[in-house]
Amino acid sequence: MTFKKALLGAASGVALLTGAQAAMADGHGGITVAYFLEWPMPFQYAKAEGMYEEALGVDINWVSFESGVKMSAAMASGDVQLSVSQGLPPFVVATSAGQDLQILDVAVSYADNDNCVVAEALEIDKDSAGELAGKKVAVPLGTAAHYGFLKQMAHFGVDVSSMDVVDMDPPDGAAAISQGAVDMFCGWGGSLARAKEHGNVLLTGAEKTELGILVFDVTSGPAAWVAENSDMAAKFLKVTADANAMWADEANQAKMLPIIAKDAGMDEDAAASNLASFTFPGVDDQLSGKWLGGNAQTFMKGVADVFVEAGSIDGALDSYADAVNTGPLEAAKGM
Repeated sequence: MTFKKALLGAASGVALLTGAQAAMADGHGGITVAYFLEWPMPFQYAKAEGMYEEALGVDINWVSFESGVKMSAAMASGDVQLSVSQGLPPFVVATSAGQDLQILDVAVSYADNDNCVVAEALEIDKDSAGELAGKKVAVPLGTAAHYGFLKQMAHFGVDVSSMDVVDMDPPDGAAAISQGAVDMFCGWGGSLARAKEHGNVLLTGAEKTELGILVFDVTSGPAAWVAENSDMAAKFLKVTADANAMWADEANQAKMLPIIAKDAGMDEDAAASNLASFTFPGVDDQLSGKWLGGNAQTFMKGVADVFVEAGSIDGALDSYADAVNTGPLEAAKGM
């Protein structure tokens, strides 16, 4: 299946899955928000405690997704108003194709929690990565994992066209490598942890960062919805920022962890392990040049160019400046 066919399939499938739920939320003056299971974050404490509903004054229909590509499709269909922790690459793919989405904040940075795992039976590591030519790899196309896979293979001089690349969501890819059905897995979160039980990573998070493979997620939304509901978007980001600040204080973690883990569908040890590898930038940091003040826009252009070169998308935008809207986050800072 080609990347473009996969994206179209995701769009139609997600519209069917979420349409009825979103219609119910809209009918009661509420919104639908997308998020990931097995991806523990401080916002889930606020989610479970009803803090978002209290701050926004509306009902929220929380819907879990398997990939950021499917989040884009759901936002395109109007079924989802906000996506929490959408991977930057799927956001770039959607905006490059003309979807009018905007980044509202930096949700999380996680270089060690998104990676590729090679099956242990192959005994391939970074010194012998050239042997991956011709191998079968499970990759969720158009995601951060896909971008990282392409950049790693380019670094190791492996021709991706020589490989059998199969579009699989991380849970399916983890199952496939455990069963010996694929030679390599690329993905994140709990699926990555399960895959690592059956293989090894080629590069650490620090090594990837040195190569310029940044890995971070964003909170995103359709530009038209954000324009019409900027105050609601700001209040949402404020709750998220407050939850991140709570988690940053270690005195709160014992209280928050069980609730976050339960909401993420994980045991506490697994959730704690994931959270330990996450960084949640503060609002001032997000608004600085390091992130939304310039670097994110430049990085998006680089991601898009990599996907164009790989033949995954038709073309890149000249600039991704309009794909970032710091207005709601700046308003949240003043709340």
